[in-house]
Amino acid sequence: MEQDTQEAQAAMVAGWRASWHEHPHEFDAASWDALTSNLPGGAPFLKHAFLCALIDSGCATPSTGWHPLLLALRNEAGTLLAACVCFAKTHSYGEYVFDWAWADAHDRAFTSQGQRYYPKLLCAVPFSPITGPRLLVHPELPAATQAAARQALLAAIRELTRAQGWSSAHLLFLSEADTQAVQAGEASTPSEAPHWLLRHGVQFHWQNRSPSPYLDFNDFLASLHRDKRKKIKQERRKVQECGVSFDVMEGAQISQADWDFFHRCHTQTYLERGRQPYLNRAFWHLVAQGNPDNWVLFVASLAGERIAAALLAVDRTTGTAYGRHWGALQTVSCLHFETCYYQPLQWCIEQRMQAFEGGAQGEHKLARGLLASPTRSAHWLAQPALHQAVANFLLQESQGMQGYMDELDERQPFKAMDLGAGGTQG
Repeated sequence: MEQDTQEAQAAMVAGWRASWHEHPHEFDAASWDALTSNLPGGAPFLKHAFLCALIDSGCATPSTGWHPLLLALRNEAGTLLAACVCFAKTHSYGEYVFDWAWADAHDRAFTSQGQRYYPKLLCAVPFSPITGPRLLVHPELPAATQAAARQALLAAIRELTRAQGWSSAHLLFLSEADTQAVQAGEASTPSEAPHWLLRHGVQFHWQNRSPSPYLDFNDFLASLHRDKRKKIKQERRKVQECGVSFDVMEGAQISQADWDFFHRCHTQTYLERGRQPYLNRAFWHLVAQGNPDNWVLFVASLAGERIAAALLAVDRTTGTAYGRHWGALQTVSCLHFETCYYQPLQWCIEQRMQAFEGGAQGEHKLARGLLASPTRSAHWLAQPALHQAVANFLLQESQGMQGYMDELDERQPFKAMDLGAGGTQG
């Protein structure tokens, strides 16, 4: 039966041509963007303009360890029907799914044989830990053809990895559809061949109440346990009593001076950690031009002087906001919480947004109304010995992750009535 399914899927994409490209400029923007329309996590992070900005600004290029490799599937008429954003990576920075230990184990075992972990093939959006589609397929294709196209993309990724002699291929922050594709491909892979290994992680996301969205921030607070509500009020009061005020700018309202200030704050935060930011000023200039409607900027001021900023990426089609970057030039108690969580949440409620994703990691977000949300990545390792070692590790890690998720669920900050028939959270 599995063999029959494989043959049927292959027949659906027979005649389609796979090709690899080194820049989004090799694609028509409208044709590319048609693959990402109305998909959670697709806008702005997979839009043609965003990908061009990453490369044209010099942020994701071979000189920074990111060699762009965009995979395309076209039919006999040359129509773009599926694609995948990949990079040949010479390090593991900017990914947010950590495989440094795998790289070390690989090189200790195989360097003497002339094999190194890097370069590897990565399918992800640079510097963006956002769950979304990685195997892009035209949404108007029949469901069975979409499934076949995803398998064809996965096969092309494995084929290139083998042909180049690379150690591995990795797909990060997978959508549900892509996860199912990986699992379906795994089920049809011969037992003796390396297959995709799934890895589970966790982020913290806020979901608006359903079916009755929150009326305002106070309505949201009322849904929390008393101790959590009290803590948030205390934190917000500290910022207010210091005299901090906020301006919120959306889309074209964000001027070049505003972007300059945001980048200054963003850079300062990285420098305080002893690092340079991944994203430079040229990148923000390009995305402000290419995707202006996808950004909301929160600027904090004290005594008439701007002191901090936080940036949201927004997808109004799906009603999702993504916390991206923040920075501060002065230290004010609880300013981080106010700028990065409370102001964005207040805006999301006012705008009737459905969700707010708070970025990578951060268990402290749980007490502020962002619940644990699972993330998934898939990994293909060419060396059988390393594949088995990582498989054993991931089995133990997934068991621990499930226990951690159960613990987080027990600590959820919402009253039981706000998780029952009257509405859902997370």
